[in-house]
Amino acid sequence: MTLADRLREALRDGHRGSPELLAGDTVAYQLAPGETLKAAAVLVAVTDRAEPGVLLTRRTDTMRRHAGQVAFPGGRIDPEDADAIAAALREAEEEIGLPRDVVDVIGITDAYRTVTGFEVIPIVGVVPPDLPLVPHVAEVAALFEVPLAHLLERTNHIERRVEWDGRERHFYEILWQDERIWGATAAMIVNLGRRLGWPK
Repeated sequence: MTLADRLREALRDGHRGSPELLAGDTVAYQLAPGETLKAAAVLVAVTDRAEPGVLLTRRTDTMRRHAGQVAFPGGRIDPEDADAIAAALREAEEEIGLPRDVVDVIGITDAYRTVTGFEVIPIVGVVPPDLPLVPHVAEVAALFEVPLAHLLERTNHIERRVEWDGRERHFYEILWQDERIWGATAAMIVNLGRRLGWPK
C-alpha cells in the first residue's frame, strides 16, 4: 500500500467529532456582533519517501501576523479560490514555489479555530521528495522538512500553559532540531496524529 493510500484510508475511516480532537484555542476569539470567523486553509505536504516528512516554513520576522513562527504553507481563503483546497495549493505555490500540479491531494482533515479569529482547514497532500522549492523571501525565512514519525509521536507533543490576556492558555509544542513548532500548527499536527492513529 502506498503512502497516499495509507493516508486516504486513515482519513476516510476517522471518526469526526471525537472528543479527543482539538477544536480551537482555549482562549476563545471574541467575535464582534455580526462578525464571523475568517476562513483559511493550509497544506500539510507529506513527502513521498521511505521515511515521509512534512514541509514546514518559518515565517519572516517582518510578517504582520505570527512573525517568526513555524507554520504550514497557507493563508486566507480568497473570494477567487474555488474552495479550501484551491486556496491551500495557491498559497503553497506562492510561499514556497510548490507547483500545485505535483500535489496528490488526499483530503481535508479537522478544522481548527485560532485565537486570532480564523478557522483553518488543513489539506493533506502527498508531494514528490527533494523538489527544487524556492521560498518567497518576504514571507518565508526558512523551509524545512520534519519526519512525519517525529511529528506524530505522542511523546513529542509537549503540553504548555501560559497566562495570556488574563486567562490561562493551554497549547502544544513540538521541538525539532532548532525549530519550535507550537500553537495552531502544533495543534493541527496533534489532531492529524490522533486522526491517523500513527504511530501505533
